[in-house]
Amino acid sequence: MNQTNPLWKATYDAGSPEEMLETYSDWATDYDADTIDGMGYVGPSLSFRQLDGLLNSNEARVLDAGCGTGLVGQLMKENGYSKVDAMDLSREMLLEAENKNVYDRLFTADMSKPLEIDDNRYDAVICVGTFTYAHVGPEAFSELARVTKPDGYICFTVRDGAYQAYNYRNTMVELEADNTWELMEMRREDYLKKENVTAAYCAYKVLGDEHNA
Repeated sequence: MNQTNPLWKATYDAGSPEEMLETYSDWATDYDADTIDGMGYVGPSLSFRQLDGLLNSNEARVLDAGCGTGLVGQLMKENGYSKVDAMDLSREMLLEAENKNVYDRLFTADMSKPLEIDDNRYDAVICVGTFTYAHVGPEAFSELARVTKPDGYICFTVRDGAYQAYNYRNTMVELEADNTWELMEMRREDYLKKENVTAAYCAYKVLGDEHNA
């Protein structure tokens, strides 16, 4: 497995959401083996570890945003988290995630648009593998913050390369400046180890109204 993997490349080269969904539909059943075994995909495990270190209890209500086949959900279930919801744009990927029996609720959602989720619904949000080429841009950050409770946490990855190309950091700083959230940690680590691809692993605390007075 290398960077010429056609399905992986196709998700980054997609010219429209329809193209990307078609690619994930074709890839869903082989995704776990191709990414974890073939590419050394460590994003889910490192991001979960980051979030787990921030949460005080595995009773937290968590949203896995852009859950894919449920790799993060598996880790959360194995570590005693039982109140985890999941959303993804691809129905085929959601079906693979559903088959793992690790989520409370699964639903389709387009993260580039407003989410049909109540304010302050979750104690935490985790989002791995979604902020990358041709997927979801930084416009989604404010919605993730909206659905997270004050003093809750958002942990997410941003693939290196896309991080610079799509100016994710600019939006992150804007939301810091208006007291939407506070940066807890940002570090660069391996993402696809066998492909020599890194990512930014970001952790934010969502701030309440008292910080905007």
